[in-house]
Amino acid sequence: MSFLKKREDHKGDNGRVLVIGGSEDFIGAPALAGLAALRAGADLVVIAAPEKTAWAINNISPDLITKKLKGDFLSFDNVKELIEMSEDFDVIVIGNGIGQEPSTIDLVKELVERIPQPKVIDADALKALHDAEFTNAVLTPHEKEFEILTDEKVPKETEKKIELVKQFATRDVIITLKGPIDIISNKKETKLNKTGNKGMTIAGTGDVLAGITAGLIAQSNDLFNSAYSAAFLNGKIGDYLLNKKGIGFTASDMIELIPEIKKRLKL
Repeated sequence: MSFLKKREDHKGDNGRVLVIGGSEDFIGAPALAGLAALRAGADLVVIAAPEKTAWAINNISPDLITKKLKGDFLSFDNVKELIEMSEDFDVIVIGNGIGQEPSTIDLVKELVERIPQPKVIDADALKALHDAEFTNAVLTPHEKEFEILTDEKVPKETEKKIELVKQFATRDVIITLKGPIDIISNKKETKLNKTGNKGMTIAGTGDVLAGITAGLIAQSNDLFNSAYSAAFLNGKIGDYLLNKKGIGFTASDMIELIPEIKKRLKL
């Protein structure tokens, strides 16, 4: 599937992404997700974050627009404003750096249930989904997050992992289980991604994956193929960096390479 922009495209045709995340202690995560969405081809990214966090993100990159919300962390008090804000966006990313305050978890549950647009749900936001009812989403847990989400122990065998992921995936809720082999499933269809390497255990690579996934969805509105293509692209970037730099490359290194590797892969 191609996510390449067309000559006749106009500003906004390739999607608008809203990243809801960040907290006093976690500033880089939403910035990485937002920059990855831009580098993957989305036309506009806005990050809704606590006020001080949002100002810090503005210092990280002039390419990111921020919406500054009062407080050191996002809370249920922000529900109305965030839902109204989300109406202007094609894809919503929820969770990167958002933290685990009880009011934050309540906020996430309300957002995922009430926002109808495609959502990429990652990181601490996954902890709010246990009893939530939602659709039109890609979940991107690693194994520990998946176990918290489902109350199921992830087996070591790949085939058993696949069956477990299929058990919880649906046509409208795609799961990308991150690991040495990523498993992407909508229950009916399952794909395995074998790109990536041990260097990608460094912090931030999951935020990059969430952003790439959102950027591709913004251009295609195809959740399953975007989720698989994002995992493949993310891993290919990691493989390129391992070959070029060795262990010790960072998530920021990955951001810069998204357009180049995406072009090489003709995505």
